[in-house]
Amino acid sequence: MKLTLPLTLTLLRVAAIPVVLLLFYWPVPYARQAATVLYALAAFTDWLDGYLARKWNQTSAFGAFLDPVADKLLVAVSLVMLLREDPSGELAFLVAIIIGREITVSALREWMAELGRRASVAVSWIGKWKTAFQIGMMLWQDSTFGIDWYALGLGLLFIAAALTLWSMVAYLRSAWPLMRR
Repeated sequence: MKLTLPLTLTLLRVAAIPVVLLLFYWPVPYARQAATVLYALAAFTDWLDGYLARKWNQTSAFGAFLDPVADKLLVAVSLVMLLREDPSGELAFLVAIIIGREITVSALREWMAELGRRASVAVSWIGKWKTAFQIGMMLWQDSTFGIDWYALGLGLLFIAAALTLWSMVAYLRSAWPLMRR
């Protein structure tokens, strides 16, 4: 396995997860904002590593495996951190929907890949950016310029959860003819 820049970016995204976790809970001024910036950079590499791998023809089986794992770990760990900080029923419901959908769609993609039909459940970039942006607002938490980022992110997370369910249904609908066999 050759260590290319795209694969290095994916590995750095995985390595950033515990640092985001540490910064989020570190009781010093601006630690949460630093966690948010690192989270945003890690989320950006989710797009960048795939773009560069395809553009430079540096795709690999390991990179194709690790990229979605890194993305899902970053999102899941961040959502669990936020839920620990605000253990409200509404946030727990949203986190369960988003993580549950990720597990369901991942399993569906794996099953469809075994059938040679993985393209039927391709990743939506809009969904990735939407979730990354909303989680980032919630990680920032402090109000700036009179904007309550956490409340705004939480409100948008309701919309994200609804869209998440909708996209899961769309994925399941496309796979349904194969499931009925």
